[in-house]
Amino acid sequence: MDPITSLSQKAVFFDVDDTLYDHLIPFREALQRVLGTGEDFPYAPAYHRMRYYSDKLSAEAGGTPTHGSELSEMRTRRFSLSLAEFGILLTGSQAEEVQSEYLNRQFDITLFDGARPLMDDLIGRGIIVGLITNGPPEHQMKKIRALGLSELIPPERIFISGAVGITKPDRKLFDHVTDALNLTSAACYYVGDSWRNDVVGALEADWNVLWFNHRGAEPESSHSPHFKVDSYADIAQILLDAAGQAQK
Repeated sequence: MDPITSLSQKAVFFDVDDTLYDHLIPFREALQRVLGTGEDFPYAPAYHRMRYYSDKLSAEAGGTPTHGSELSEMRTRRFSLSLAEFGILLTGSQAEEVQSEYLNRQFDITLFDGARPLMDDLIGRGIIVGLITNGPPEHQMKKIRALGLSELIPPERIFISGAVGITKPDRKLFDHVTDALNLTSAACYYVGDSWRNDVVGALEADWNVLWFNHRGAEPESSHSPHFKVDSYADIAQILLDAAGQAQK
């Protein structure tokens, strides 16, 4: 698949969790606080499995639950299932405590180095910048506010699955974005870390995709993202080069 080389008057959208900030940090801190795991625990592989089960359980539920017992059960089960693979068998109360600690720590977060300058630069060049993320609306908005992005990105360019009623990787969410902002799929770039939700979802909608694979994950299907990147320096070079070509 050949990448589109010009942004012209186009748009760049970012995923939130583990794309704009390090999602592993609250995960590691929650396990250390509640379970007493040490520095030698394989946090990154365990986090990857937690994200896998989160996506799997969400898909089985027909999309990320946004409230009530279904959401609570999904959140605790992902910890029980993932940590069992690493020899930690959680009781129900332990799973709830880990989830609660993990949830509370998700709002003490900062953007990855280079993310904010890139957004500022794109906006300064007249490029539309927005967010597309799965999850309950208020929960995700608290993260967005904690990252200082609610002042930069107007609400009409923030798309949260729980508010829209469509969950990634369903291409209808990406189609909803293009329809809402009067864009074409060829005009849109998407930056995300999740193969299933971000790469597959955006490619199915014919968007231009940058797979932010900063954790060294393996592809999970035959889909082919336009760009594979592992740093914001790489992301910036691709997007700003394209923006510069569009302005010539």
